[in-house]
Formats: sequence, C-alpha cells, structure tokens
Amino acid sequence: MKSSKKALVIFLIIGVASFGYIQYASATQIGVIVTESHLLEKNDSGSTYNVQLEFDNPSLLVLNAGTTVFIISVEGQKVADGILEPFVLPPMGKVTVEGTYQTNQKSESVEDEEISMVTISGVTKYDVFFTSIDVPFIYFPPEEQAREFIQQN
Repeated sequence: MKSSKKALVIFLIIGVASFGYIQYASATQIGVIVTESHLLEKNDSGSTYNVQLEFDNPSLLVLNAGTTVFIISVEGQKVADGILEPFVLPPMGKVTVEGTYQTNQKSESVEDEEISMVTISGVTKYDVFFTSIDVPFIYFPPEEQAREFIQQN
C-alpha cells in the first residue's frame, strides 16, 4: 500500500510539472499583430503615435501582463520606443491592447527603399500564480504595416 501511495505522489508531481512546462512553452508562443497605428502629435523632436496590438494566448493560463516596453527597429537600427499598458490575456483567447510609441527626428528621415526589415521587439512580464514570467517577443510586420510605422513625409 505504501508503494502505491509513493507511486501516486510521484505520478502527480510529474503530471503537475509536465502541465506547468507545457503551459510555459505555450506562453512563450504568444502571437502579436498590429491592428492599427496613427499619428497623435508631431513636433521638432519627433512624433508620437497611437498603436493597437492584438495578443493571442495559446496557453490554458490567464496571463496578467504588466507594462510592456517595446522597440521598433529598421535594419537593426532603433527608430522608436513604445509602451503598452498592463492587460489581462484570457486563456486560449485574444485581447487588443493600446499603447503609444515615439520616433525621433532622425528616424523620420528613413528613405523609402530602406524599409525592408522592420522589427518590433520587447518583453512582457506576465504574473502567473506565485511567479512571473518574462516573455520576449519579436514581430516582423508585413511591408504594408512597416510603412505605417515609419510614416513617410
């Protein structure tokens, strides 16, 4: 009887650990797409834009995301910094999040032919149960969306 209890406990621990690992792996596969971006303000130092991003959670966990900081780069050169407010990502669901990003004057002079490799990268901190997970993301927008980010004069 004691050996069956030990086996049950070991099996339970392995099951919980496996579930946790699978959910962690799923959480690192969170998808992000840009749904909207428009100019809010333009001045001598640069421009401020509003952006909407849609996050897709493939895991079974409710993820409570803290403030997300992201960077927009063209050909590996940083052209803008952005921030998203905290949000809750439902299990196996999607949520649209608003934020802002600011370009500097130098980035606004990027030539049209240079817009071939735009990346949006950042780190979101998710609070899950008694721990938190920093999940990095990198998004390569299609050329049409990339042009929206690097507004041409």
